[in-house]
Amino acid sequence: MCMQGNALQALEPAWITSRQIEAGRRAMTRNARRGGKIWVRVFPDKPVTVRLAETRMGSRKGSPEYWVAVVKPGRILYEISGVAENVARRAITIAASKMPIRTQFIISG
Repeated sequence: MCMQGNALQALEPAWITSRQIEAGRRAMTRNARRGGKIWVRVFPDKPVTVRLAETRMGSRKGSPEYWVAVVKPGRILYEISGVAENVARRAITIAASKMPIRTQFIISG
């Protein structure tokens, strides 16, 4: 077991929905199996509203449909430690496939 941290870093700006964040977290947890600690470093705190279909103009704002996290380039999305690097790399690669943006795997030692 290594004590260094491994992380997933965003390379482009985007809105990441709460569903995408949760899908990545679940994928990492399943893949790392037992052992290791996972941190989710983004939180969806921006509500996105959608107006109902066939609504007239000026009939106020729609209700919040879903929540997003605003992510800028360089932002750390997930961190994992307490597992071997190859296990962490595999888990983070699977989590990265759930994200709508390009990401990179970084090792913080």
